[in-house]
Amino acid sequence: MTTSTRGAAKAPAVLVLEDGRIFRGRAYGAVGETFGEAVFSTGMTGYQETLTDPSYHRQVVVMTAPHVGNTGVNDEDPESSRIWVAGYVVRDPARVPSNWRSQRSLDEELVKQGVVGICGIDTRALTRHLRERGAMRVGIFSGESLGKGGDDASLLARVLEAPQMKGANLSAEVATKEAYVVPAIGEKKFTVAAVDLGIKGMTPHRMAERGIEVHVLPATATVEDVYAVNPDGVFFSNGPGDPATADGPVAVMQGVLERKTPLFGICFGNQILGRALGFGTYKLKYGHRGINQPVQDRTTGKVEITAHNHGFAVDAPLDKVSETAYGRAEVSHVCLNDQVVEGLQLLDQPAFSVQYHPEAAAGPHDAAYLFDRFTSLMETAQMEAERA
Repeated sequence: MTTSTRGAAKAPAVLVLEDGRIFRGRAYGAVGETFGEAVFSTGMTGYQETLTDPSYHRQVVVMTAPHVGNTGVNDEDPESSRIWVAGYVVRDPARVPSNWRSQRSLDEELVKQGVVGICGIDTRALTRHLRERGAMRVGIFSGESLGKGGDDASLLARVLEAPQMKGANLSAEVATKEAYVVPAIGEKKFTVAAVDLGIKGMTPHRMAERGIEVHVLPATATVEDVYAVNPDGVFFSNGPGDPATADGPVAVMQGVLERKTPLFGICFGNQILGRALGFGTYKLKYGHRGINQPVQDRTTGKVEITAHNHGFAVDAPLDKVSETAYGRAEVSHVCLNDQVVEGLQLLDQPAFSVQYHPEAAAGPHDAAYLFDRFTSLMETAQMEAERA
């Protein structure tokens, strides 16, 4: 991706999809060019958390909400140290931010971090196209990049040279390089080893609120690294890329399952658990992204409105208990829009996962109980160990 930051407000811009569909608008954010997978997010708010979610690495995010940027940007809401989206697409950007917490405009932040975007296009038409044709590669071109690109056919040829998301191994690119600790808030009750596959900042915070000291480990962590912190539980985070490439984390997950340590995974961690149990994974046509996805917890019957960001899913049977190398497993959560697997749990040891974001940043808080469920598993394991 090459960028400059001059003349963004007036520069013409072009969005080119890999199937040849073209949208013309104006540059938003940095001027230049960028490539990635075109996906859409249905959230009406929370754009700052979306932009800084490492799971969006190498994706160009289309916002279905027509008006974006009116609350500006602050230094409290980011989910990581930088913006991770490869590009940004909005219909009607705010001219002036208006919020008491705002410190600068969204446009300024995109320029500062070199994120190429486009505005002034029909995002409804683009979203419908992606729903019908599926997520696909895309390029955004503006400024000198557009001038040098030649005709539309030349721009399309460049888009087709970009890598696809299927087969992409990306978690190590976004994860921490060095382990760090998020201390418990108040009295420390448990220690958790969290394997960072693209973790959001709010996730260890939600655990810390429950008296958990969280040791965040790199994506390349081994089983030995995990147990070096003497954990009461192990957590596998969200992250980008194709779970079929994540052989290392799958092996670590299997090592944890062999020891029967309480285990919790979200998003990419759910797919890792699926693979560790012997299930396959597959790429969804256009994925689930946004903060308004309905999911049913099949263990209680409760329906939750949840925050999602995933383009892959676990291929597990919905209506039967499966025998695995680590005991019986079943689908615990399912998306009510399309019956996609949204959670797994083992019946013979303390391990479960969900495909969405219970930390709810940004998003609803319906699924916050999952952190309590994880805490309860560790409490039970601790009591059993004391009795033994």
